[in-house]
Amino acid sequence: MKKTLLLTALLLAVSAARAIPPVDPARLDEVQERGSHVMPFDLEKTLHIFNKTDTGGIQQVIAKDAADTEQINLARSHLAQLASGFAKGDFSGPRRIHGDDMPGLKALALAAGKVSFAYRDLPNGAEIEYRTEDKQLIAAIHSYFDAQLSDHARHAVPGGQHMHHGHHQP
Repeated sequence: MKKTLLLTALLLAVSAARAIPPVDPARLDEVQERGSHVMPFDLEKTLHIFNKTDTGGIQQVIAKDAADTEQINLARSHLAQLASGFAKGDFSGPRRIHGDDMPGLKALALAAGKVSFAYRDLPNGAEIEYRTEDKQLIAAIHSYFDAQLSDHARHAVPGGQHMHHGHHQP
């Protein structure tokens, strides 16, 4: 199971590397440093997955080792707190990591009550489903996900239908 998960993650990382334009390594280091003060889990032991959907998107943080209960619990705690804050328009965590000019951030922070943020445990981590019917907010979510993928390039992949990691398909 561990080998299959690792192989899947590596294959997705290779395909994601071709899909995402190169980012300045200094920017990646800066984001990783700021992130270490906001995200409690180890970026080297986890993977961020951002899957755009027709109604918004699904953000996941999973442990690379499905038996790593420490990282799984840290990811769950962090994403549960984010979902709660996001529902109130509090995007201070992403702001501290990515800056105030992060694409989509301002629109999402002003959209309290117009986007739902459903938190769910996964067997190997957790996820937040962003959902709205507002086309402009869907575009903001997609921009926000693109910025996340760019800034977390070493530790993130785009989601896809082939990548479930315990998530039920809506």
